[in-house]
Amino acid sequence: MMVTIMSTNIDTSTSPEGETKKKSSFRTAASVQTMLVAALAATAAVGVYSYNTDTSANGGQSPSGTETSTVASTTTVASFTTADVGQCATWDVNDQGLVSGFEQTSCDQEHRFEISTRENLATYPSSEFGPDAEPPNLTRQAQLREELCQAPTLAYLNNRFDPSGRYTIAPILPPAEAWAAGDRTMLCGLQATDASGTPQLTVGPVAANDQARVFNTGACVRVESSAEFREVDCAEDHHLESILTVNLGVPFSQGVPSTDEQNGFLGNTCTQAAIDYLGSEEAVYQSTLQMFWPTITSNSWLGGSHSVNCYLMSPSTEGDATFNTLNGSATGTFTINGEVPPPQPERDPLREDASAAAADVGVPVEENSP
Repeated sequence: MMVTIMSTNIDTSTSPEGETKKKSSFRTAASVQTMLVAALAATAAVGVYSYNTDTSANGGQSPSGTETSTVASTTTVASFTTADVGQCATWDVNDQGLVSGFEQTSCDQEHRFEISTRENLATYPSSEFGPDAEPPNLTRQAQLREELCQAPTLAYLNNRFDPSGRYTIAPILPPAEAWAAGDRTMLCGLQATDASGTPQLTVGPVAANDQARVFNTGACVRVESSAEFREVDCAEDHHLESILTVNLGVPFSQGVPSTDEQNGFLGNTCTQAAIDYLGSEEAVYQSTLQMFWPTITSNSWLGGSHSVNCYLMSPSTEGDATFNTLNGSATGTFTINGEVPPPQPERDPLREDASAAAADVGVPVEENSP
């Protein structure tokens, strides 16, 4: 996914005949665009999950050793080792991040993992995975993902995969008790992850889903120093507020739209979304916020990503390719860099039917992302 920063200022102008019209002026901030290209690319981090078992006094659960390791119950060995290609699996995660209850489920139901291939590590011509070997650590699992999971998973999807999208390729290993008993099964598959690589619940097989990484309407998003997009509570400092999810596959159903085509469509769509989200054109003007949206590259489009978010944001005036810091939702009281936006000067009379102008645009929207 490529990010083209298009910031829209809404104002009005009056024609010589006295007709008031809305005018949207677009300007591209190349330095911010460069930063956000890296930001969206960084959200495609791959999580690697190792299933271990601790039968200590905590009831068979143990805290994860790292933020990318999880725990499985010893009662789920059979369901793990019999899981096959095309099936889906899920597990429970408690408030402390402890994982239990690995089980197979229909891909039409909520799940965290879709199996693309099975590998038997016992066939490796070495003692690395022999009878007395320890399970591979996370670094080795990442290598195994590249060696054993990547190509079969792409083949499983008929090469329709967006590496910058919401799904990642990952391996999972048997519970520690099964490993100790000689099970060397490794399941490769796909999972929808958040910015930290934690698997999220999803519904439907990957091949049938939009792979775009988008946020629900109303979500507040912080761009981390590591160039990650991370959803946070709107009461926390953030940089973007999602106001709409737009499925570009509807207006551009015949093929990959150009960047100019996407920007032309999203300019109208996101401007109207801001008016609808804040209640009026005047409210958008008084907020001093601007509209921003990403565009989708041809590779991401062909890989299965067709949706983008419209956002509200405030671009930094410091020339450092960053956003100003927002706090609070734009729908209520909020600050920009710690200050409430000052009242803006009066403009020419606004057109009364501002929202009607987009009636003919035919905007396909999704109130909530998958």
